[in-house]
Amino acid sequence: MSKRKLKESSEESAECISQVQKIFRERFCHYCAAGKLFGMKQQYSHLLELLKRTTVHGESNSALIIGPRGSGKTTLLNHVLKNLREMNQVRENLLEVHLNGNLFLMKNPFLSGLLQTNDKVALKEITRQLQLENVVGDKVFGSFAENLAFLLEALRRGNRTSSCPILFVLDEFDLFVHHKNQTLLYNLFDISQSAQTPVTVIGLTCRQDILELLEKRVKSRFSHRQIYLMNSFDFKEYIKIFKKQLSLPAEFPDEAFAQKWNNNVQHLSEDKTVQDVLQNLFQHSKDLRSLHLLLMLAVSAVTVHHPLPTAADLQEARRQHSSDSRANIVHGLSVLEICLIIAMKHLNEVYDGEPFNFQMVYNEFQKFIQRKAHSMYNFEKPVVMKAFEHLLQLELVQPLERPSARAQREFLLMKLLLDSSQIMEALQVYPNCPTDVKQWAASSLSWL
Repeated sequence: MSKRKLKESSEESAECISQVQKIFRERFCHYCAAGKLFGMKQQYSHLLELLKRTTVHGESNSALIIGPRGSGKTTLLNHVLKNLREMNQVRENLLEVHLNGNLFLMKNPFLSGLLQTNDKVALKEITRQLQLENVVGDKVFGSFAENLAFLLEALRRGNRTSSCPILFVLDEFDLFVHHKNQTLLYNLFDISQSAQTPVTVIGLTCRQDILELLEKRVKSRFSHRQIYLMNSFDFKEYIKIFKKQLSLPAEFPDEAFAQKWNNNVQHLSEDKTVQDVLQNLFQHSKDLRSLHLLLMLAVSAVTVHHPLPTAADLQEARRQHSSDSRANIVHGLSVLEICLIIAMKHLNEVYDGEPFNFQMVYNEFQKFIQRKAHSMYNFEKPVVMKAFEHLLQLELVQPLERPSARAQREFLLMKLLLDSSQIMEALQVYPNCPTDVKQWAASSLSWL
């Protein structure tokens, strides 16, 4: 083969690999609607019908999409919105306002104290996304409700069926509960019941008890529609998802390469080494976000000279995936802080992953000191609290909800952001860790 033909072949291969990596970047790194939905057929139909009633018939609605992180809440919503916009009968003037609760909260409220969220920030964001800055101008409003009503009035044309439908999407919905008097939620739900402009409010949250956090006046204006996503598939279905997510689409320009790639994916799905890697990940977490990260790391190894992913690539991807930066932080902790993490580990085992509070961790630590520890000093409770707060600051522990000013720190519900394998691996290389502490960590049962 001539040098010219070799060069052309090499360029074609490079272009092919570039297209492969682009497809998988879009599929794995973004919440785009280009991929597939798994196990959400009923939820998809429910949400699509709900939004069609707003965009086609001018009805106002409200609903919550509830599920653990990585269960596909955002992906589901994006799929529905994409397909909604492609429907002929849906008007092109659907307006969308996306708000995220994290934008209105402090980074670490447990340590920084309660910050009273200013709903004016949310109103400014709503005004910006509706492109009504010029309409509002320098007008002064007496209340949040008056301001919001003015914005909707500016968009209204005639009756409900001829006005622009508006979709409010509230990501991290549970964080909006901490706005002063829940003013934002109250007004959004109120206008979804009474405004002439068709309005639908969709909240996304991980909290299954979210309705219990709503004030009575807010709850009375909510439609109580709830769409649950639970990742209920088994390992066989997980393997099928792996194959679909790693396969190239039928419209890939190079049909021969796509066929070769997809055949390789089929072989990988039957490989015992790959199945062990996937089983390990599946037992750790069923969420598809973790699977996407694993596959993205494996696909990153693909080059012109290494055009197909291998079992070794997936093993290396799993090694990188599991080497969490949080686990590396453990190496620099004090022995007391290590003991508190071990106490949390045991509480997770005893109570099957249920949240815990500082008092429970302190009691567990005390039982260890009294029964098993021979090399540990029994620290005073304020010192233990200081160590616990340091773990919060390092984001190894996370509060389940933003604390109120009246809440006692000892009884705020928390969750540990390390799993048992990460803790045990960190202890193996921890310098001068007392033997009885390692034995306590290795025990499968708590000292309750």
